[in-house]
Amino acid sequence: MIIKEKKDDDVMKVSCNKEGIEKASEIINEGGIVIFPTDTVYGIGCNPYNKESVKKIYKMKSRDIMKSLPVLTYSIETAEKIAEFDQFTKKIVKKFWPGPLTVILKVTDKKIKESLNLENKIAIRVPDHKCTLELLKKCNFLVGTSANISGDLPHTDPEECLKNLKNYDIFVDGGIITSKGESTIIEIENEQIKIIREGSLTEDEILQS
Repeated sequence: MIIKEKKDDDVMKVSCNKEGIEKASEIINEGGIVIFPTDTVYGIGCNPYNKESVKKIYKMKSRDIMKSLPVLTYSIETAEKIAEFDQFTKKIVKKFWPGPLTVILKVTDKKIKESLNLENKIAIRVPDHKCTLELLKKCNFLVGTSANISGDLPHTDPEECLKNLKNYDIFVDGGIITSKGESTIIEIENEQIKIIREGSLTEDEILQS
């Protein structure tokens, strides 16, 4: 069975397959909120160009409005449509994408800058998860923050995730995620790599690239 009945508030739960991804992409395009698996933890997201959906995610996570939301996409080429890459940065991401590396870059897309209330920079990543990549191929971009209340630990178990978050529209069930933790966040200036948050990739692994 493709789509399974889900809990209380009319939330739909789908499998990580063609039909489930199709349904999730429809809901995202209609302004809905999705919980989905990644290679690191379960994420919560929406169309990053939809201001109202972005506001809902801040509210659901009790996230500080001053903390910008990261964006997921499915390739370097797609990422280049909204952010500026120099050759050194491209070399780094080619080694680690798809994978658990988030890079802070200069945002070049005015619409996404406005909808996400960004200043001049955007955090972007290509996740190494087949299901999520298929979803991103349909949506191009997706807000991709961890599916938990801010300050709580992120979830790798779908059942824990289902218990701890409310008011989303669709849950894409990818089973239990085995990972070393969240993505590592870096910023690169003048070919110098600055670690903003160390996650599953260590500083040494990145610097050795």
